[in-house]
Amino acid sequence: MQNSDAMALSTALLAAAGELTQRIHEGVVARGFEGVRPAHGFAFVRLAPDGATVTDLATHLGMTKQAASQLVDELVRRGYVERRPHPADARARLVVLTESGWACTRAAEEAAAEAVRAWVDVLGESEVRALRDRLLRVAPGGRIRPAW
Repeated sequence: MQNSDAMALSTALLAAAGELTQRIHEGVVARGFEGVRPAHGFAFVRLAPDGATVTDLATHLGMTKQAASQLVDELVRRGYVERRPHPADARARLVVLTESGWACTRAAEEAAAEAVRAWVDVLGESEVRALRDRLLRVAPGGRIRPAW
C-alpha cells in the first residue's frame, strides 16, 4: 500500500470514529443525560459489566491513575458510578456503574445503533457486517483510548 493510500485510510477511519463518537454523544444527550462527555462513555465501556479498579480504568483510557481517579470522582458526583470494596483485594476499590450509569450505557447503545443504521443505508447490511469483522481482525482488543 502506498503511503498516500495508508494516509487516506487512516484519515477515513479517524473521521468515521470521530463522527460515530459525536453521534453517540448527541444521542445520549438527546435522551436526557446532560453533563456527560465522550470520555465518560469510554470509561463506561470498561466498567461494564463487572466494574474495574481505577488502575484498570487508567490503563484502558491511556491516562494516569490520578486523572482516572478524578474522572471517577466526577462520575460519582454525577451519580453514574460508585466505589465498592474489591471482592478479591482488600486494598483496592471496585468502581461499578449505578442504575443511572447503566441507563446512560443503554442510551449510548441505542444511539450507536442509530448511527450504524445510517451506515447500513449507505453500504448495505452485509458490507457493514464485513467492515465490522475486518476491523475486529486488525483491532481485536477493542481498547478505546480517547484523545481528550
